[in-house]
Amino acid sequence: MDSTLNIHHGLTLDMWNLLVAPFAEFAFMRRALVATLALSLSAAPLGVFLSLRRMSLLGDALSHAILPGVAIGFMLCGLSLTAMAAGGVIAGMLVAALAGFVSRSTVLKEDASLAAIYLVALALGVTLISGHGTQLDLLHILFGSALGVDTSGLLLVATVASVSVLALAAAYRGLVLESFDPVFLSAVGRRGLRPWVWQQGFLMLVVVNLVAGFQTLGTLMAVGLMMLPAVSSRLWHNTLPAQLVNAGLQAMLAGYLGLLLSYHLDTPSGPTIIGCAGALYFASLLLAPGGWLPRALHRWQRTA
Repeated sequence: MDSTLNIHHGLTLDMWNLLVAPFAEFAFMRRALVATLALSLSAAPLGVFLSLRRMSLLGDALSHAILPGVAIGFMLCGLSLTAMAAGGVIAGMLVAALAGFVSRSTVLKEDASLAAIYLVALALGVTLISGHGTQLDLLHILFGSALGVDTSGLLLVATVASVSVLALAAAYRGLVLESFDPVFLSAVGRRGLRPWVWQQGFLMLVVVNLVAGFQTLGTLMAVGLMMLPAVSSRLWHNTLPAQLVNAGLQAMLAGYLGLLLSYHLDTPSGPTIIGCAGALYFASLLLAPGGWLPRALHRWQRTA
């Protein structure tokens, strides 16, 4: 009896040390977890709408486009989160507006103009940071450091997440209409609430979430927490509300598992979190109702 109790106690202690102790013992791990969970709640639902609007690659483009603004903020104020965040928001909105202007005034489609502009922006940002900082500064901005989130960074992420969730809830009906039937929305919309207003407001939410995520995941990785859970959720559910909830839960799970693996294996936190989100995506491809295995079994049952 005593040996059974000792084994049970030992297993419980091992599970505690593996799954809970890093967050219970270290404040930097708790800050990283709270920041990642908050970002998951706001960014993943935006990814669902990007996927719904067939704009999945837009998030990737904008995550690169914010780099010159972050670089200019770094050049002016060093590793000041406020300066880099403000520069990133301005750069992201400028690139989105410039891509729209080019598409309206030339024969290029918006995706083509956006691809060209974000590549130039990425090259410019890397050049600026490399010329005015160290290799470590460049790696920190490109790949982030969730374990290095301080109080000001946590406050920024929490503020952006709170505002984004409230704004998404308030604009939910308009965004759904604008995504499925912009002509109908234009016909019934009140003055000042035309489809382009919804689109620009939505793009602003995407940009500020990417900027909030660059400190924890880096400018190159922030989009991963936005898009991978969103794409995975489509394999599990057909209805939009269920996809929004599923995407948020998958993003939070990836953040939690990624931080644990990063701590225990001593790996970079940002790529590890995105790697966990990728593992959930591949598991969804295999096991979800819209994935390979259930569809293969259904085809086999129909032909049997």
